Amino acid sequence: MQVERSVYREDHETFRTTVRRFLERECVPQQAEWDRDGQVSREVWLKAGREGLLCTTLPTEYGGGGGDFGHAAIIAEEIAHAGVGGLSIGLHSDIVAPYIHRLGTEAQKRKWLPGICRGEQILAVAITEPGGGSDVKSLRTTAVRDGDDYLINGSKTFISNGFLSDLVVVVCKTDPAAGAKGVSLVVVETDRPGFRRGRKLDKVGMRAQDTAELFFDNIRVPVANRLGEEGKGFAYLMQELPQERFMIAVSAATKLERLLQQTLDYVKDRRAFDQTVWDFQNTKFKLADIKAQSVALRTMVDHYLAAHMSRRLTVEEAAIAKLFATETLWKCIDDMVQLHGGYGYMLEYPIARAFVDMRVSRIYGGTSEVMRDLISRKL
Repeated sequence: MQVERSVYREDHETFRTTVRRFLERECVPQQAEWDRDGQVSREVWLKAGREGLLCTTLPTEYGGGGGDFGHAAIIAEEIAHAGVGGLSIGLHSDIVAPYIHRLGTEAQKRKWLPGICRGEQILAVAITEPGGGSDVKSLRTTAVRDGDDYLINGSKTFISNGFLSDLVVVVCKTDPAAGAKGVSLVVVETDRPGFRRGRKLDKVGMRAQDTAELFFDNIRVPVANRLGEEGKGFAYLMQELPQERFMIAVSAATKLERLLQQTLDYVKDRRAFDQTVWDFQNTKFKLADIKAQSVALRTMVDHYLAAHMSRRLTVEEAAIAKLFATETLWKCIDDMVQLHGGYGYMLEYPIARAFVDMRVSRIYGGTSEVMRDLISRKL
């Protein structure tokens, strides 16, 4: 169902084959078990590390793949294509690890990145707080200086990799009176006294992705664990959030293509009133609309993908990509569920799984309303 693509090189496509085989071998057969457990296994992280699928854009001197964003995008596409849920490689490798690589001291990078690249230390980032939502400036978790340490107090919620994480980049206030200029990023090891995981959150979908509440009760963390300068955390977040948002768009484009093909297969096989569902004009027109939207989304995403591979993607463009991708995907999923009839509501069908899993794409990484606000600032 894909349009002809020219954004990837031959080495990218060779890597795609490696990723697809890994997912088919190590993830797809385990999906039902992961859904029941509410998290993936640690073993799959170690296997992904050995296969070279973690931190593909980090330099080889720290254990990374030495590749570019194209390699990261291929992993996102193949996870979406395979329908694998819960294995948050993109969060670990392309959202959290870059904070450590770009902001960390040489000592921090050599201390943490090799284990991260091997899958021995799983990453999370703790931004959202109860009652805070997308408003980063109003967060209440504090890190108070005490000699060579910070004492961290507060709580976070909706934290992906919350239960499996070994290192958490905590967004906290080092100067509560300074607003956005008082925000800092501190790496917290989850085996420190005072760190506690709350309940594993019972989500509508994405059952295999462990999402948790995290609590910080007078955790003593060395000042040496701070990433970058004190008070610059909000600016650092704004630099990295566009890539997180664009990754969501990358996944959405592939997910839509895959679901469209699966829906076509279904309606051409399913019979009703002495003909296939495909034979009804309504079905053909609905799927023609979805194909047009899928091609438009793919064309946009590949255009912005080429820009981001040369680090030219702007905050506004990332917001446009995420808004259009997730809103388009959701509308099309709803239409495709309808074409499946009652079977579209059964979780054994990929379209039903997508219905519960993909709704959150319009919320996480910044809600559609936040994306519209960012876009409107440039109008």
